[in-house]
Amino acid sequence: MARKTPKFGSIAWHDLTVKDADSVAAFYRKVLGWRSKKFEGDFNMFAGKDATPVAGVCHATGANATLPPQWLAYVLVQDLDKCLAQTKKHGGTIVVGPRELGTARMAVIRDPAGAYLALFFPG
Repeated sequence: MARKTPKFGSIAWHDLTVKDADSVAAFYRKVLGWRSKKFEGDFNMFAGKDATPVAGVCHATGANATLPPQWLAYVLVQDLDKCLAQTKKHGGTIVVGPRELGTARMAVIRDPAGAYLALFFPG
């Protein structure tokens, strides 16, 4: 089954950022049967026989060191800068970024209630 391209405003990916990504990735391999592949020191997790990518497990280092150990949803946005300006205007905080990822850009925000969300512009 081919993976559908997510639409702007929808959740496109999930990451879990933790101090020990190696053991946490192993946990999900055992519990869910996911497979993993190292990617720049972190892990891409895959489900099913068709090797569908489902999530990432990342080390809490660098810009990610302050992220809480919770699953972080990535929402696809059309205009990252506009979303970041709206975040500030409406009482949120920019926690990480914006960062360049090749032609893509991303940032992590915290809403006024304290919940984290990643915003992703595909480039």
